[in-house]
Amino acid sequence: MEPTDTPPETARPEPAPDEPPKRRRSRTTLRLQANFLAGLVIAAPLVLTITISWWFVQWIDNLVDPFIPTFYRPDSYLRFSIPGFGLVVAVIFITLLGFVARNYVGHQLVVWGESALARLPIVRSLYRGLKQIFETVISTRNNAFQTVGLIEYPRRGTWAVVFLAGPTGGEVAHHLSDTVAVFLPTTPNPTSGFLLFVKRSEVTILDMSLEDAAKLVISGGLVTPAFDPATAGTKARKMKPVNPPEAA
Repeated sequence: MEPTDTPPETARPEPAPDEPPKRRRSRTTLRLQANFLAGLVIAAPLVLTITISWWFVQWIDNLVDPFIPTFYRPDSYLRFSIPGFGLVVAVIFITLLGFVARNYVGHQLVVWGESALARLPIVRSLYRGLKQIFETVISTRNNAFQTVGLIEYPRRGTWAVVFLAGPTGGEVAHHLSDTVAVFLPTTPNPTSGFLLFVKRSEVTILDMSLEDAAKLVISGGLVTPAFDPATAGTKARKMKPVNPPEAA
């Protein structure tokens, strides 16, 4: 018998998966990315805080250790050094220095030392300027840079966050009436910025805390503090002039 040709078997189609592999991979990638970003939000501020704190402690230790006698250093009789020992010594020394300077004998010594520095041409200008800055900051620490506001800068319709330093004084107040001094921080480094003298009526006081304003500036607007007008205070307002003009 002649062999008969048998028709080839047709391949059965495989059942289609519920979801394409490409989409499954994209969802997995998104989940991994979300987990990574969530961990980064927790780890990055923690690592930066520890790093900056550790750098500050080591900087103070390296600055103070040369002035501490070798016998009093813990690392002279221990096999390891104690971080922060120089910082503790610096705090104790500054406290004792302030105690001595507040009595009569210490005050006279300070006056004598300042009179000696006043005879040095360059040193006296540097010392007087730094002393005035520290005295101003310490005497007004309860009010200076504790209030957050908004001003139109650098042009009308564009607003910037500022910290109020206080009322204008001295020769500037003589030429500019009814103005306040504000500090305009830069992003992302708020330690640098601009000193501006603006009219009180042109400053909008916010109910925002100093910490929330710093977060807003450092993040470049990415971190916006929560605000509920129903529960917030009535702090947000325009500053009133000291001597408002009389109505005609």
